[in-house]
Amino acid sequence: MIRFLDQLHAEVRHAGMRAAIGLLVVLAILAALPYIPMLNLPLISDDYDQINKARIYGPVSGWPALSRDALYRCRATSLVLTHWTEGLLGIHPVVLHASSVLLHILNTWLVFALGLWPRIGWRVSATAAVFFAVYHGHHEAVTWYAAVPELLVFFCIAAGFLLWIGWLHAPGLLAYAAVALCFILALLSKESGVALVPLIVGALIVERGDWLGKLPRLLPVAGLAVLYFAWSYVNRAEHQHFGDGTFSLHAPVLLTLLRSSARMFWFWGLISLVVLLLLGARRWSFVLSAAFVWVIVGLLPYAFLTYMPFVPSRHTYLASAGLAVVVAAASVELFGRLRQSHRWLAVLLAAVVVVHNCGYLWTKKRAQMMARAAPTEALVSFAQRTNSPIYLHCFPYAPEVALLAVEIRTGKPRDTVRWDPVVGNRGPGGACWSLQPASSAATRRASSASEERGRSMDETILSRGVSHD
Repeated sequence: MIRFLDQLHAEVRHAGMRAAIGLLVVLAILAALPYIPMLNLPLISDDYDQINKARIYGPVSGWPALSRDALYRCRATSLVLTHWTEGLLGIHPVVLHASSVLLHILNTWLVFALGLWPRIGWRVSATAAVFFAVYHGHHEAVTWYAAVPELLVFFCIAAGFLLWIGWLHAPGLLAYAAVALCFILALLSKESGVALVPLIVGALIVERGDWLGKLPRLLPVAGLAVLYFAWSYVNRAEHQHFGDGTFSLHAPVLLTLLRSSARMFWFWGLISLVVLLLLGARRWSFVLSAAFVWVIVGLLPYAFLTYMPFVPSRHTYLASAGLAVVVAAASVELFGRLRQSHRWLAVLLAAVVVVHNCGYLWTKKRAQMMARAAPTEALVSFAQRTNSPIYLHCFPYAPEVALLAVEIRTGKPRDTVRWDPVVGNRGPGGACWSLQPASSAATRRASSASEERGRSMDETILSRGVSHD
């Protein structure tokens, strides 16, 4: 471990400390740039559940109960982080979104740090970090605060992988313990933390000719992954995602992987592959193979879903690092083929990539996220204007979301919201919903009568549902 750190220090000194710091600053700016207009996004549906669970499980006193929760013990790091964030800075949406952006910046730096692996190199990793920083395809992991586990599991997996590369070059107990710690934190961040195991196995096979002799060193990590899955599977009756279509052994995994990979590679990934094919750049065969393995390993834990034909954008965050390496390989190859007088074309292409991804997020995706927040924002606004109980009909999210939104944002008790037992919840994409203050029985009767005529006198909102990525 010490030798590995000495090697890193030597490389930084060779490149120049100022240059290294400057590049990190540029990457931080690029990583934050797409999400600056998103900082003032309101909280969205599951964000309220995230805050509520953090208040219950985040304090040390809540950890014993957390360990017994089959679902949320796999998201422990995010709950503790949310608890700490609220304690230090509060839960204003800007604060929560800024914390997600900060994690994205750290993850972008880890993509850059992949250059520590000589088989990847600094030119590729730096270019990959630029693309990863602005790539719009995984935006939901950053813009939707409830998806913060995706950012944390990426951080733990990437850090663990880099430490493993260090261990392969300079074996030592400290380095191995650091890898194990990252793996444990990854498992406490999201079920996809198990992806670290195949990634470090692949690196071991590539880097060590005597990998069979080193394979027993992986037994503790692999054994922990098996126990982790078994623990979740045994408690599957209490684990929401075993019954809601998120994880099913009967899912069309291969088709989901193919669809998700194709969606993710469109269109910058496809262009990059075409460029490398036309240029006959065979020297990138290992880099491309490693990138494809990263993509498949990153998507596989999420491919057991049945409620969608492809992996949601927030779940592509880990895999998108592989896509970034593919784009980087094509960019470095193309840049090397350009004449000195034509190098400005590379700068222009980079600008196009940044503008395209940022522009797409600032326009289409921001509007979608605002639409998803509209129902809870209208409900909270309505609750702030009345001191009466509220009758809620046909809400597009689960009843618990409505109750938590009012409780967290207004401080009013949950029974402020009365759920209509007849109409009930339409679920995401529901056709309509309305809010009525229960000021008096006469008002409710008048409202019911007017609804029969096609319009509620107390109706505040009519929504055709929310947009989902």
